[in-house]
Amino acid sequence: MKATYEKRLVWTIVVTLIILVGEVVGGILSNSLALLSDAGHVVTDVFALALSLIAMRLSRRPSDYRATYGYQRIGILAALLNGCSLVVISIFIFLETYHRLLTPPEVDSNLMLFIAVLGLVGNLVMAWILGHKHTDLNVKSAFLHVLGDTISSGGVIIASLVIMFTGWQLADPITSGVVGVVIIFGGGRVIKEALWVFLELSPLDLHAGEISAILCGMAEVMGVHDVHLWSIGHGIPAFSAHVLINDRKISETDTVRKNIEEKLADLGIKHTVLQMECAECENDALYCQIAAGEEPEHHHH
Repeated sequence: MKATYEKRLVWTIVVTLIILVGEVVGGILSNSLALLSDAGHVVTDVFALALSLIAMRLSRRPSDYRATYGYQRIGILAALLNGCSLVVISIFIFLETYHRLLTPPEVDSNLMLFIAVLGLVGNLVMAWILGHKHTDLNVKSAFLHVLGDTISSGGVIIASLVIMFTGWQLADPITSGVVGVVIIFGGGRVIKEALWVFLELSPLDLHAGEISAILCGMAEVMGVHDVHLWSIGHGIPAFSAHVLINDRKISETDTVRKNIEEKLADLGIKHTVLQMECAECENDALYCQIAAGEEPEHHHH
């Protein structure tokens, strides 16, 4: 699966480079900021795709003594850098847009249209190569780049037609501003998803409290505490907890643990660390919670 993703990425990079050269040359010759800002977007694409490719190669490496969790986070790091590069580029586009709105230069709309149509065709080819079904955050961020590009190429085409038929030169910087907004939103999304993993926050679709409640609902379990839920990589949740069971059931610990692991696997959590603890069978021991108000213990991982 990953290998086909890699092939797709390589081809996408080739197509992107061709578009990039065309848009830079076309943008300079036609004096169109919209084309150049689109080219700026394409530069981030090349970065994005190259980073995704490198990250994909690295995250395929099996875990070893140095990276016991594997290398998936390198891919997340790539996505993070990626998102930041998008934000920086859109800031440059906004600045230049501002200057051009004050003093709009003459734009050669025929050349601008021709290059933009080529760009659009190239982007559609890339979107088709990458496909829209992807579980990998890297391929997802790369696909978002290409999607943003396709939208902005469409915008450049519209702007060039407006200039061609009405001579309204402001259409060019306005379009580049819109492209900037598209870029900044895409970047923000990728940054948020990547930081979510780095900050060890619970995966969006899982809730530690609910999981504790599910485990506490099991017959043998008397309590759950010191619960931790985080992501190792994109879509790889991990869970750890201390599980309290009745002293008299100590011989069944293994069965209880297997049952808990099965329940967690149903929720999509395959990576678990469970510490089984015995409790005297007292009535007041039937508490069940993520212990609030305690200092969480520090994990070394």
